Amino acid sequence: MSAVAPGYAAPAPAENYLTAARGVLSWLLTLDHKRIALLYLAAILASFLLGGVFALLIRTELITPGPTLMADATKNRDFYNQMFTLHGAVMTFMFIIPAIPAIIGNFTLPLMLGARDVAFPRLNLASFYCWVGGGVFFVLVLLTGGLDTGWTFYTPYSTETTTRVIPATLGAFILGFSSILTGVNFIASIHMLRPPGMTWFRMPLLLWALYATSIIQILATPVLAITLLLLIAERALGVGIFDPKLGGDPILYQHFFWFYSHPAVYIMILPAMGVVSEVIATFSRKHIFGYRFIAASSIAIALLGFLVWGHHMFSSGQSGMANAIFSLLTFSVSIPSAIKVFNWLATMYRGSIWLKTPMLYALGFILLFGIGGLTGLFLGALATDIHLHDTYFVFAHFHYVMMGSTLFAFLAAMHYWWPKMFGRMYSEFWAASAAVLVFLGQNFTFFPLFVAGARGMPRRYAEYKPEFAVYHQISSLGSYLMAIGLFLVLAVWIHSLLRGRRAPANPWGANTLEWHCASPPPHDNFATTPAAGDPYDVEAWEYDPQTESFVQRDPAVATAGPAR
Repeated sequence: MSAVAPGYAAPAPAENYLTAARGVLSWLLTLDHKRIALLYLAAILASFLLGGVFALLIRTELITPGPTLMADATKNRDFYNQMFTLHGAVMTFMFIIPAIPAIIGNFTLPLMLGARDVAFPRLNLASFYCWVGGGVFFVLVLLTGGLDTGWTFYTPYSTETTTRVIPATLGAFILGFSSILTGVNFIASIHMLRPPGMTWFRMPLLLWALYATSIIQILATPVLAITLLLLIAERALGVGIFDPKLGGDPILYQHFFWFYSHPAVYIMILPAMGVVSEVIATFSRKHIFGYRFIAASSIAIALLGFLVWGHHMFSSGQSGMANAIFSLLTFSVSIPSAIKVFNWLATMYRGSIWLKTPMLYALGFILLFGIGGLTGLFLGALATDIHLHDTYFVFAHFHYVMMGSTLFAFLAAMHYWWPKMFGRMYSEFWAASAAVLVFLGQNFTFFPLFVAGARGMPRRYAEYKPEFAVYHQISSLGSYLMAIGLFLVLAVWIHSLLRGRRAPANPWGANTLEWHCASPPPHDNFATTPAAGDPYDVEAWEYDPQTESFVQRDPAVATAGPAR
């Protein structure tokens, strides 16, 4: 076996970023991107738990056609309406949008750049506290009367309801600042902190995905912020903007909201695609296929995402010409996504596929994203969308693309970078078992609802005709199965922290720069700025069965290779 580069397979140093400073204030006031990522991890997982509890309450209510759990003596459904509103708002604004950029992006981006930290560490900490501030408002809404408008805050519901619209919209407004500050930081870091040898087309694909996501965050989030401020002004001051009784136009709100919220779909999914690119290449033991096409498709998705918001409004009364144009643009945005899926499959073709837990989640992502994307074609076509609009078909499509795909990519990322984050390995058997349970739960929960929606079952209703009962019963049982799988994931992580064996520097044989330092990383990441080579040259590493880790081959045998 060839000589090992210094420190690559060595045990973690006595002092790392987890032990470099002690005390609560050392965490709450930290400027270390890795600690900020863990602060996000704790807060976002708590939000996910809260949103998940709301989801289980909703699915329990829908297990029978009539009142089950959330109705008073007069069959009042206010509590049900508040549950599905807060479920959507918490999951969207506090989990799905920030999860991968805030946790995985914050932790890995400087390491992938061979840098000590992000470009603006104080701005990074400020973005976390903006997120916390926005979350506090949502908690206040929960404790002081709830919200029943739906997570979209559609007018005229949001202008007429007596529930807590202003605190909720203020919370979403503040959360937007967290997204903007994170986007600015990531773009500046990628432009200014790339190490020697890392040209644009030698960047890891996760960095391309985070770069494209940051563009959307900076350009689209202010539109939502202004829209929410206008809604607050209308409720507080009686200014006629969206309310027809005051001379406003509720359709104008939909245009503003979806101009942000459809690009926001790609804020959720683009980082997930970046994670899958990293995992597929590593666990196929091959160079990523079509690197430049995957990189360019991330930017194409970011740009095209701004042009397709009108397909959410086919039934709103907009002109037939506008509908036709938006339908055409909707189909066009599927092209760069299809390029990614093709290149992932081509990477796996004739690869030496290693079915570790991150790879299981990545494969689940491809299947779920495929189902979600293909069912989206029915919603982009005018002839079928009119029938399917506001049915459970839309609900199932959304949850396959957002909940299914993004959640699976997040879990793939957490299992992939877990050894680097905490310096501990987890039980592969139980982690893989949890992945299977979550996959089965996801499909049992949402696939039957495609059929219910195609047969005309409208979404959001607390009661429904008995003919739809079987679909909801299967869905509710699936949600319980998914919850069991997710709690098993949590148990695996806790066991890893308490009793997991020490992780080597590079347990997967990846070649991006974060795997070139100890696990967990030192406070300053690297003693000197490393030179970057080909990030997908996995052949530069070979497996050592004695240490159960990968060590670097002799540089004379395995070089960085030419730029791809």
